[in-house]
Amino acid sequence: MAHPKILAFVLAGGKGERLFPLTAFRSKPAVPFGGRYRIVDFVLSNFLNSQIFSIYLLVQYKSQSLIEHIRQHWVMSPIVRDHFIAVVPPQMRMGPEWFQGTADAVFQNINLIKQHDPRLVAVFGADHIYRMDIRQMIDFHLQKDALVTVAARPVPVDTASSFGVIQTDSEQRIEGFQEKPEHPAPMPSDPSRAYVSMGNYIFDKDVLINVLIEAQSKKHHDFGAHILPSMVDTGRLFAYDFASNIIPGTKPYEERGYWRDVGTIKAFFDAHMDMLGEQPSFELNNLQWSIYPSGQKAPASKFLKADIENSIISEGVIIKDAVIKNSIIRTGVVIEEGVTVEDSIVMDNSVLKRGCHLKRVIVDKLNVVKEGARIGFDTEDERFGLHIDPSGIRVIPRRGWQRSAR
Repeated sequence: MAHPKILAFVLAGGKGERLFPLTAFRSKPAVPFGGRYRIVDFVLSNFLNSQIFSIYLLVQYKSQSLIEHIRQHWVMSPIVRDHFIAVVPPQMRMGPEWFQGTADAVFQNINLIKQHDPRLVAVFGADHIYRMDIRQMIDFHLQKDALVTVAARPVPVDTASSFGVIQTDSEQRIEGFQEKPEHPAPMPSDPSRAYVSMGNYIFDKDVLINVLIEAQSKKHHDFGAHILPSMVDTGRLFAYDFASNIIPGTKPYEERGYWRDVGTIKAFFDAHMDMLGEQPSFELNNLQWSIYPSGQKAPASKFLKADIENSIISEGVIIKDAVIKNSIIRTGVVIEEGVTVEDSIVMDNSVLKRGCHLKRVIVDKLNVVKEGARIGFDTEDERFGLHIDPSGIRVIPRRGWQRSAR
């Protein structure tokens, strides 16, 4: 199917408060993920793989790290006018306030929609780990002659109460929304599952402009809470079943429709573990649908002596004599003699000094873990400025954490 002109807005201004302390110095989309990515790289890769090249990235809180990441690693061809990823901070056209919600963020940039003059506008979040062929969602939108299409993920009914649930008819026409309901409405085709919103939308351009103007007059600032429920009566609001999305190169062992909101420390940690193993739930190595990495300039990793099991090791790592199991080691990490790293994530340019032992620990960037330190084994860690998540996962914040051997 021929596709009309499309403009994308990626909402990348989230505070990510539940991901603290990883968001102490950066917004949630800028948090490092996997061996060489940041969370925002997944949605941007989905757009590029779907051949959608006109992208505005709307930023807000603690945005400098994200702005630098885009500037350094997401430069598109200046020769083709409509191929761009442009970072847009709050323009404050309506006053001194920052973005008041998802709809307000797009409304404050309504001039960009009018200047670009697309047929369709995609509004997607930047906070999730997944692969998606957005063109398939657009095909569905055009086939249904929809005004708005909402990406919907089927989940078991007994877990749907934690999400915003979408009620549909047998044609996937949206009939209502339920916000974290006690009794979620099941899918018409499968009473054991319910549709939940992924926060990704396709709008007809003229419809979007009109509903944004109307919503602003009512001081309604959010798509999920205000705009979409107000459009149900049009009969042209549809849910796109994300489980039907087909990604080339997907392995048989991968979880179908893999999608994770890595908004908590435990969810962030678990999503990393999903990438490990011979048959991971989410396979990073898919050459037919690449997640485009940071343009690393680090040298190849150097292993002087190592016992490595089920782990991801990025570029520029030096391992002198260590044991690493079920872990992700990012760029430029130095691991000295006698170190043991288990079930952990060690971020860029950190140093693990001789004899230290980490278990279920996230080490943020630029840290030095002192010689002989044992982290993840006792509650005394908390006395030394270490963040202990309710799940038991320890996080060493980016500001640096040092502890003498005991």
